[in-house]
Amino acid sequence: MSKDSVAIFGGRGMLGVDVATACAAAGHVVQAYDLPEFDITDPDQVREAVTACDVIVNCAAYTDVDGAESNVSEAHRVNATAVGCLGELAREYGKRVVHISTDFVFDGKLDRPYTEADEPAPINEYGKSKLAGERLLAESGCAHCVLRLEWTYGVHGASFVTKLIELAQVGNTLRVVDDQIGSPTATTVVAAAICELIEQKTEGVYHLANSGYVSRFGIAEFVVDRLGLDVDVEPCPSSSYETPARRPLNSRLDCGKIQALLTTPLEPWQGPLERFLRQIDEKHSGYRRCGIHRQQLR
Repeated sequence: MSKDSVAIFGGRGMLGVDVATACAAAGHVVQAYDLPEFDITDPDQVREAVTACDVIVNCAAYTDVDGAESNVSEAHRVNATAVGCLGELAREYGKRVVHISTDFVFDGKLDRPYTEADEPAPINEYGKSKLAGERLLAESGCAHCVLRLEWTYGVHGASFVTKLIELAQVGNTLRVVDDQIGSPTATTVVAAAICELIEQKTEGVYHLANSGYVSRFGIAEFVVDRLGLDVDVEPCPSSSYETPARRPLNSRLDCGKIQALLTTPLEPWQGPLERFLRQIDEKHSGYRRCGIHRQQLR
């Protein structure tokens, strides 16, 4: 049985690279599209890419959460208008779309994990632009699957985890917020799930994250402990940091809906994060300049 050909928009980004690798390993013919050669806001380029594949995985996005507060039109142009255009073209040519969204479509005020049935209420422009993209994609009438992710990290881009390590190289103390709760999620886990969803021709909205929940402060403690860093980690509230964009305090996602489709259980967040720390230690010898050695990983 022949495999679908897959186009990955944002194919050189942190998630896109892992999705391309996983899809190719699964036997799909893969084409990665990204800036500067490819611009998702150019309808002609999108049409050409759509007609050349069976499935589009859209990892392309305006992801500067704080920057979106002052660049509202650009964030919406990339995260909303372009996604609506993609949906219309996918419907016209009978193609399927897997679209990446975010936990930031919620306000974080619930006292439980968010399900797909909960009403979105974003509190920043980034979240508003991503929610608008979800809705325009649905309105287009194309066959589509929306994946809301949270706190992703991977070896092919910057993340909260890599920023923690960078800060640890230049200071003796890390102050990290302890009132934002979610689940750090490996891009490799997301990529594997996307391959399954492509095979199943899944449609609808799904939440996807590694299992279990932890504060950002808890992540910092885990990273410092596993890397054996000589740095103190101090908790603080989000109110201690003034940022242009507000962040939801509760980013917990209920992933029961997607778990019912996947062939393996979603792994607790600790395992993938520890493997990631080992991987970057092997890949970036620069971490050893600040006293991180492979034998210190535990």
